[in-house]
Amino acid sequence: MAKAYWVSVYRAIHDQDKLAAYAKLAGPALLAAGGRFVARGIPAKVYEEGIEQRTVIVEFDSVAQAIAAHDSPAYQEALAALGNGVSREIRILEGA
Repeated sequence: MAKAYWVSVYRAIHDQDKLAAYAKLAGPALLAAGGRFVARGIPAKVYEEGIEQRTVIVEFDSVAQAIAAHDSPAYQEALAALGNGVSREIRILEGA
């Protein structure tokens, strides 16, 4: 079974306090769901239409596990804490 990668790309951070509250809850929720943080932070370099803003990559054993992590009550609590604190997108990709 192919691994899966959860990629969060932040377009803008509107409220640092909400982001911090989210991070306190989201990290443990994703780890408890089997996620492993591969990379997180500001990109070293961006190209084309890339935005130099926070990016997070989390590895899971499968797409189903990544989706279950997102839909879990613990992660939903983190999303509630985040509210409208950021503009971002999350993509879940199957590994090659």
